[in-house]
Amino acid sequence: MITKRIIPCLDVKDGRVVKGVNFLGLNDVSSPVKLAKYYSENGADELVFYDITASSDGRKLFTDILCEVAKTIFIPLTVGGGINTVDDFDRVLKCGADKVSVNSGAIKNPNLIYEAAKLYGDQCVVISADVKRVDGVFRVFAKGGRENTGMEAIEWIKKCVSLGAGEVVLNSIDTDGVKEGFDIEMLDKVCNAVSVPVIASGGAGCIDHFTQLFKTLPKVDAGLAASIFHFNEVSISDLKSELNKNNIPVRI
Repeated sequence: MITKRIIPCLDVKDGRVVKGVNFLGLNDVSSPVKLAKYYSENGADELVFYDITASSDGRKLFTDILCEVAKTIFIPLTVGGGINTVDDFDRVLKCGADKVSVNSGAIKNPNLIYEAAKLYGDQCVVISADVKRVDGVFRVFAKGGRENTGMEAIEWIKKCVSLGAGEVVLNSIDTDGVKEGFDIEMLDKVCNAVSVPVIASGGAGCIDHFTQLFKTLPKVDAGLAASIFHFNEVSISDLKSELNKNNIPVRI
């Protein structure tokens, strides 16, 4: 049986890890290099690094900090933020990333997914979808959750996978930082629409939320969280121990 992955997320702004609620009100947390090292040594299965203002600022991702993070860790690293061209994929991979996450860049040019998958393989291309309910419809947002694209989210994600995205990170803006549990309804719809791995992001507040996620939606491959790990509210070792007790396969 394939083990479920536990993935801390580093949202990086101006070279520091930050965290907010519903993508707003960002507070300083720590150095990305220091946090990445800690997670690599304490049971994280993978790490996600988002330069969260690269797209909205219209600039390229901070590669100096990324190189430092990549040198520090010994687990797979997914990187996103300001990825608009195949050259951006190349640059980030050369800095030490294993997978590249694309969001706003794919919205502007969906063919970017196809081009990158053709060059680097589907397993390297991650579609990160920031999704929020608008009048009862799941809508895709761009530029770090700032801009409603008007696109219906499930169809958009299906299109990205058909173009070559090998993994989906589903970020629920509605539950982000709220700590009341993952967005089960939204995740269920995505899991039933695609056959590639789906990573749940947004809403984790305690160990039980991960247990509920994997028991309710066995198709979900991984749980991603930020603040509960950053502020030591949940340790990855305790989380994995509890999942193991609930017969949810994890790498101990």
